[in-house]
Amino acid sequence: MLLKKDNNSETNFWLSYADLMAGLLFVFILLIGAIIVKSIVLKSSLASKENSLENSLQTLLLRNEEVQKLKKLLSVRSVELNATKNELHISKNSLKLKTEEIINLNNILLSKNMKIDDFNNKIIIMQNLLNESNATIDQQNDKLQKYNNKVLILSNTLSKKDQILQLKDKKLLKLLHALEDKETQYDVLVEKLQAKKAKIKSLTGIKIKVIAELKHTLKGKVSIDPNSGSLRLSSNILFDKGSAALKNSAKKELKTLFINYVGALTSNKNIKNQLDRIIIEGHTDSDGSYLYNLNLSQKRAYAVMNYLLTLQFTKKNHLKALLVASGRSYLDPIKDTNGKEIKGASRRIEIKFRLKNDDAMQEINKILDYE
Repeated sequence: MLLKKDNNSETNFWLSYADLMAGLLFVFILLIGAIIVKSIVLKSSLASKENSLENSLQTLLLRNEEVQKLKKLLSVRSVELNATKNELHISKNSLKLKTEEIINLNNILLSKNMKIDDFNNKIIIMQNLLNESNATIDQQNDKLQKYNNKVLILSNTLSKKDQILQLKDKKLLKLLHALEDKETQYDVLVEKLQAKKAKIKSLTGIKIKVIAELKHTLKGKVSIDPNSGSLRLSSNILFDKGSAALKNSAKKELKTLFINYVGALTSNKNIKNQLDRIIIEGHTDSDGSYLYNLNLSQKRAYAVMNYLLTLQFTKKNHLKALLVASGRSYLDPIKDTNGKEIKGASRRIEIKFRLKNDDAMQEINKILDYE
């Protein structure tokens, strides 16, 4: 899902970028249109001004013709004046008026010439502006072409991205289907596991029931371990330090505890039917080497078993076949709540039992090893 979200964000980015480029393209088109409209207006204005100038030139030409006529007329009048002084005197006032008219005409011609020069200058300026506008339009066309190329490239890129996204969507859909199948298989496995756990609990619960029966039978005569149901005897009471010879003073207490403990196991039918072995284990603390302690623990376990085999109780109940002795060295120390070894408690003899649950344990192993 995170991958899909990232792809959507990238697609939105490229779409926004394409919209921005389209907006810029639209602005450039409007700018080019405005420039073209302005150039058309300027051209029309120049055309009208050229027409006006042509009309003015024609008017000036007409005025020049009139001036020539006037000059001719003046020449004629001058001849006539030379011919007749009297007429000149008479028409003196007329001549003054004509002179003023000529001066006015000259002034008019001068102002017209100045206007023509101004129009020519303006025409040159407008021509320069038009050239600059054309150059600007060419530059804008070049930029517009570049933007069109970029837009085309972006469009191709977006098309490729869309194809990639479609492929990724297909892969994601396949993964989702596979995940759904895996979840279904997982649910089935969980159901099987729960059923197997329940079966394991029922199988491993046999020893818990036996320990409960043992506690009920002993009725507090002997203190046993609540978890394993074993009988713990301190080595300090049974043996001297570093020795494997059983103390005579400890034999009576050992006999009483053993008879009570094993008697509870063998007298209870619910326990006796499940009983497979009575194990005598020797344990030491961690002082000394492993092999030394292993040898010592084994000898002490054998010493206890040898004594128990001499008891009439053992012979009467045919316990010889059930008794097994072994040494554990310091592999199973007794520790306090902080995990530190309690050496006095670690030096001990444990008498424990094993049930006939080999078949059950094999079944448990099969369940645990099942794939």
